[in-house]
Amino acid sequence: MRILTVPNWSFGRSRGLSLQFRDVLDRHDLKVHYLQSDPDHNRTVSAFSGPEEKVAEALLSLCTLAFDAIDLNRHTGVHPRIGALDVCPFLPLDGELTPATLAAANGFVERVAATMAARHDVPVFLYEKSERGRHEADLPSLRRGGFGGLIGRELRPDFGPSTAHLRLGVTIMGVREFLLAVNVDLALPDPTVAKSIARDIRRLRSEGDPRFLGVRALGLPLVSRGESQVSMNLTLPDLTPVDPIVEYIAQQARDVNVRLAGTELIGVIRPCDLPGATRLKIRPEQIVS
Repeated sequence: MRILTVPNWSFGRSRGLSLQFRDVLDRHDLKVHYLQSDPDHNRTVSAFSGPEEKVAEALLSLCTLAFDAIDLNRHTGVHPRIGALDVCPFLPLDGELTPATLAAANGFVERVAATMAARHDVPVFLYEKSERGRHEADLPSLRRGGFGGLIGRELRPDFGPSTAHLRLGVTIMGVREFLLAVNVDLALPDPTVAKSIARDIRRLRSEGDPRFLGVRALGLPLVSRGESQVSMNLTLPDLTPVDPIVEYIAQQARDVNVRLAGTELIGVIRPCDLPGATRLKIRPEQIVS
């Protein structure tokens, strides 16, 4: 089975560690779709695909590198996080997600989760299509309270110890549907406008506005760039194309005399999403099928 994974790591200011990540992925002969760090988020997003065993080997090697370097007690960044390997989704790439494919993919995820938890003493929570009825299945609920909210609590992870690792927190891992991670940057250091736009998107989503179905949005400052950002996950990309969302943000910004500084696709995109995502700059390797 061919697997795509998009691990999100809680480091974004170490060029040396990023180069080591690239070396590991090259050695495992995987297709690397994305590997980029952001200092304001203090986060690195990777995306790579290949045969399941090679994907597992590479991921576990990256964990060894990252876990030696990360200490969440000293971590600062605008992106929410609860773990050194904060979230690690998996998507089977060979055909539709049938019950048989999902069962095979979940077996793979559970093997990886069990190995990682045992090697590093890090609790692992399964989420989305891998969650087994022990706790919430969605990422925002599992991440609520952040790393600090985990310390000293009795946890009910699917694998590993019942308390958070004191440096590495916990990891969320599982099979999920495809989503798009999109950032829209504003040429304004103060994040007030970005936060207001993100709040409006969340309100319109809750009211059933079809432009924003499944859209999660946050407004964040980007101090290193002198900008701010509307950071979004589009969890229903079959229903919510990117372009109308970007156009809405651009119009809301124009209404208060703020211009867009740029847009960004984080991670990967499917060929079927491209016609509705003309406002994004997309590199060929980011397109997966």
